[in-house]
Parts: sequence; C-alpha cells; structure tokens
Amino acid sequence: QVELVESGGGLVQAGGSLRLSCTAPGRTFSNRAVGWFRRAPGKERELVACITWRGVSTYLANSVKGRSTISRDNAKNTVYLQMNSLKPEDTAVYHCATARVMDLALLASQYEYWGQGTQVTVSS
Repeated sequence: QVELVESGGGLVQAGGSLRLSCTAPGRTFSNRAVGWFRRAPGKERELVACITWRGVSTYLANSVKGRSTISRDNAKNTVYLQMNSLKPEDTAVYHCATARVMDLALLASQYEYWGQGTQVTVSS
C-alpha cells in the first residue's frame, strides 16, 4: 500500500494560479507513471494530466492544455501540477494516483494507489 498526499489546493479567483503537489511519505513512486484526476460535483472523474516515470512524456487533457503543466522531481519523490489562468469550471477535488506502469496511463483502471484529494475552488 502506498499512501499519496496531495497539497496546494485552495480558493483562488478566476485567472489565478495554483501548484498542486503529490508525494508519498516514506515511499517512492519514481518507477511509476503518475496522474492527476479531478472530480467536480455531478460530473465524471476526469484525467487531467499524466507523466511518465522519468518525466520524459506527459499528457494533458484538452480542458487544461495550454494552461497547465505536469512535472516531477524524483529526487524529492514529488509530482506537481501547475495550473494557470484558472477558470470556475476547474473547480473540483484533485487526486493524484500512481499507475501500474511506467509509461503514460490514460485509463483510471491503470492506476493502483490514490490520494485523498485536495479541493480547488475557482471563484468568478
């Protein structure tokens, strides 16, 4: 079992920025792809971003492409999601998850461990 801890969420005005962090205290996920998902009230869970184990390749959903970046620092055992130009429709609980694979994982079923999530609220 790997515990994942997200941080960095909060309340921000539209147009603002947040940087979410995901870490696994006492464990490493440097040999796994990591994804960020979000779930807004009344909506399906959505894969927002994914990064391969070395950080060479990334995936960003169309809904955040051009406004967000995903990165990782394996020395710090941390994955980041930088979100800029935030919109009210970005409001959701954001979860990080570790995949069972090292390469990009675009399906929720490919993920093994999940964090509890961090709330992002964007006011208009």
